[in-house]
Amino acid sequence: MENENKKTRVLVIGSEAAYQEMIGKSLDEFEVLSATSEDEGLTLARKERPDAIVLGYLEPRGTAYGLHRKLRSGWITKNTPLLIVEMGGDENSDKRWTRQEALEMDADDYITISADDSASISLLKETIGLTEKITVRMDERASTLKGKLLEPNDFCITWEQIPGRGAFEIAHDEVLDNVAQAAAGGKVDAISVTDNPGGNPALSTEMLCVQIRKAGMEPLVHLACRDKNRSEIESLLCGMAAEGIKNILVLTGDYSGSDAFEGLAKPVFDLDPPNVLRLVEKMNDGLEHKAGRKTIKLAATDLYAGACVSPFKKLESELMAQYAKLKKKIEAGAKFVIPQLGYDARKFHEILTWLKVNNYNVPVMMNIYVLPFGTGRFMNGNGIPGCIVTDKQVAELAEEKKAADKGKSAMLLKAAKMYALGKGMGMAGAHIAGHGITYEQVEFIIDKGEELAANWESLVTEFDYPQEDGFYLFEKDEKTGLNTEVYAERMSKPKAPLMYKFTRLAHHLIFEEKSPVFKVLKPVLGWVDNSTLPKHIMDYCEHMAKVSMFNCMNCGDCALFDTAYVCPMSQCPKSQRNGPCGGSYEGWCEVYPNEKKCIWVQAYDRLKPYHEEDNIAAYTVPPCNWQLWQTSSWLNFYMGRDHSAKRLGIKPPEPKETPQK
Repeated sequence: MENENKKTRVLVIGSEAAYQEMIGKSLDEFEVLSATSEDEGLTLARKERPDAIVLGYLEPRGTAYGLHRKLRSGWITKNTPLLIVEMGGDENSDKRWTRQEALEMDADDYITISADDSASISLLKETIGLTEKITVRMDERASTLKGKLLEPNDFCITWEQIPGRGAFEIAHDEVLDNVAQAAAGGKVDAISVTDNPGGNPALSTEMLCVQIRKAGMEPLVHLACRDKNRSEIESLLCGMAAEGIKNILVLTGDYSGSDAFEGLAKPVFDLDPPNVLRLVEKMNDGLEHKAGRKTIKLAATDLYAGACVSPFKKLESELMAQYAKLKKKIEAGAKFVIPQLGYDARKFHEILTWLKVNNYNVPVMMNIYVLPFGTGRFMNGNGIPGCIVTDKQVAELAEEKKAADKGKSAMLLKAAKMYALGKGMGMAGAHIAGHGITYEQVEFIIDKGEELAANWESLVTEFDYPQEDGFYLFEKDEKTGLNTEVYAERMSKPKAPLMYKFTRLAHHLIFEEKSPVFKVLKPVLGWVDNSTLPKHIMDYCEHMAKVSMFNCMNCGDCALFDTAYVCPMSQCPKSQRNGPCGGSYEGWCEVYPNEKKCIWVQAYDRLKPYHEEDNIAAYTVPPCNWQLWQTSSWLNFYMGRDHSAKRLGIKPPEPKETPQK
């Protein structure tokens, strides 16, 4: 991206020309901006957004101290590394900060330059190491998570915390106690914070992450799409970027829970993860928006966003739809991947193999949930959508529970083995979670996992938890117990329903530009679009027909083309236009288990008889344009207004020229 390739810029603020020259020459590796007054320095710091600021003496005495306070409290500059560089020596004593000012200094570093240093730039560099100090301070402000995940020799550790409900509850203090222990222990790289887990209200993850950052730990914010429309998501991303919170895990989110005020909360799901990731990328490049007739480009952010995927799906249709959506997430800008909860070694390895085969260089973290018997049994019954625990594993947990410690040591050892397995497979880190686990237990998992990592291959058989007749994406490697790079044969043979056969025929006749029917209808619908009564009649007739066939909600920006004529807006409770959420179970919708099939399972099964099943991964569908709400989607398509028309290049009919008299 553009902001990743720019040269590092340093703003040097100081009244004296000699100071500016000396510091400027010592920073010849950087692009140097200069300011000689408080107003000029503050203006450049805000408008140019330098990567670091060097502050020297300003006339009159005390001005530099006042400017440093403004820089530290400013909305734009508060997270910019600030270094105070003063001239030493008795002749400069009246140009240094007072004792009280020094005690109240809020800078990343304080450096005194001896008068002798000015004799040689090379000596100056060697003496104060200004270039190195700026680089160190910038690195400290950068995303530790990003650096760890991208460094091949590092293994990144995140520890998940679950905020409770309410404003002043003990649960919040317990989270911050865990954060303090993690900061002191030094083995955890980031604290991951869930966003209203279970779809029920909890303390704002964004607000909690601000406190986590103040406590000296880097946060990883879970951003669920359930409760927020696109404006709210953009607002939250802007706020987090301004607070120096860079790491985002974008996920669909659990469906709304019933524990909200006065019952079930209305689900939003205005954007899905691929489109949130697209928004993040645009913000990182400098989001453009219209203000009147002008196009304004906002200052670029530096967010580092990841995504989830659930490889633990039983059916071919479920699994292929998961990878179709992961493809869209990565192409939209996902920089790392954390899988959903499961314990099958082949399924974890499947993600790595899929990424390799498709030439995606994206780091993956092992999801380690410390699993007690009760929770395992609950997950085994699909009690938590998307979390897969097999009968075999539940039986093992039941045996381990008979021990004197109720299976606690066994579940911690299992978690450590998962750590070793992930590291051995080539994952970039471990995401550690579990209800009520302590920092000491996290340290045990890390230390024991490191000890076991040398012989990780021997652990594969301990994580052999296939689902009965479950589909694997790749052929099994009998030698390792994991996967080869050869795709498995897709054995499912679904039959397209009669309704889909009818809609395919109608689609070819009415909505394909080369069709004679399309060519006849286009000018007619152009006339209808500019009428009043005919337009209302057509809108009514279209809506009635589509309600009976597709349960149409008349959104006006129809996505039936994209999902094999299964409406994602009315038939998917989460309105997923680009692929399934992670909550389906054996093909059933998370919200309506054993009642409604996941729409993406239906779409895959409808397309496969025509050898078009891979079409579900072909392109990213934009979010619904609510400006078209309650209007005719047929007219919007023919007039080039909806997303399908724009994708296919459909233009409105040319206006007829009035003959000259």
